Amino acid sequence: MVAAGQGNVLASRLIHRAHAEAGWFLYAPSCALVEADRSRPGTAEHLAALPGIILLDLDLPAALAVAQRETWAAAHSEYAARPSPDRPEGAIVATTLPERWEHEPVRVLDLNPSP
Repeated sequence: MVAAGQGNVLASRLIHRAHAEAGWFLYAPSCALVEADRSRPGTAEHLAALPGIILLDLDLPAALAVAQRETWAAAHSEYAARPSPDRPEGAIVATTLPERWEHEPVRVLDLNPSP
């Protein structure tokens, strides 16, 4: 989320695609949105206003998953990426820190530009 606020080209392309292409969705777990806004003030308001971004609330199952972990943002993102009735195949975590997700049960999209 911070990468999008900093003008990351790949993040911007994802946001555009979610807005322009049917069947494409970008999910923003609320805990990750809060952490992004703490890191870069204004990020949450900006992303929440974009078409194509779906905000994910911290409902009871998500809260219970988050309670098991140290960081709320990563835990909520991991929970959101798991398969669910709404997302049978799960979701992909788009990040500029793919190494942070190496040992987690999620699929990752590296937003770093290729060298």
